[in-house]
Amino acid sequence: IQISDNWPGYSLDLFTYPQHYYGDLENVLIPHGIIVDRTERLAKDIMQDIGDNDIVVLCVLKGGYKFCADLVEHIKNLSRNSERFISMKVDFVRLKSYHNDQSMQDMQIIGGDDLSKLTGKDIVGTGRTMKVLLNNIEKYKPKMIKVASLLVKRTSRPDGYRPDYYGFEIPDLFVVGYALDYNEHFRDLNHICVINDHGKAKYRV
Repeated sequence: IQISDNWPGYSLDLFTYPQHYYGDLENVLIPHGIIVDRTERLAKDIMQDIGDNDIVVLCVLKGGYKFCADLVEHIKNLSRNSERFISMKVDFVRLKSYHNDQSMQDMQIIGGDDLSKLTGKDIVGTGRTMKVLLNNIEKYKPKMIKVASLLVKRTSRPDGYRPDYYGFEIPDLFVVGYALDYNEHFRDLNHICVINDHGKAKYRV
């Protein structure tokens, strides 16, 4: 689903959201209900493509945890209600890539079990920043790697990464909510929203 550059978003007055964020947000870009429906469709697409292969789901923390949890739950439900059972294991890594609203040059990979366990496995990665992680995973020669991301930002940079599955293509905006944060704030916001200048200043470190 492509969200155009001139899309004004939904008025905050149409939705409920935590009161401690009043005055910190510009608009609701993607309501929670639409996120849930789109994630269910991505789960169906992944089920069709994976076939009978067992998979390891590698969740990128912290921003990817809600999307990953919902995606895995949808895949489990589809597997339970079909003739094909897909065995899934979930592991977690963390990529630290932002200071305030600026992307950092150096990426840190934190946590996760021994990645050598991925050798010969089918990997579904979920998260936002993938190139560094993929370079680390590929040296262990997994059988297949697929990347699922809820969001893809439309940018002018020619090296922008495109995942195999994504929910929404959005303008180059700094968004928060649905576990996406600004300096650890807004993870408790269910909708994906655009943070305003007041919010950035309020939570800047």
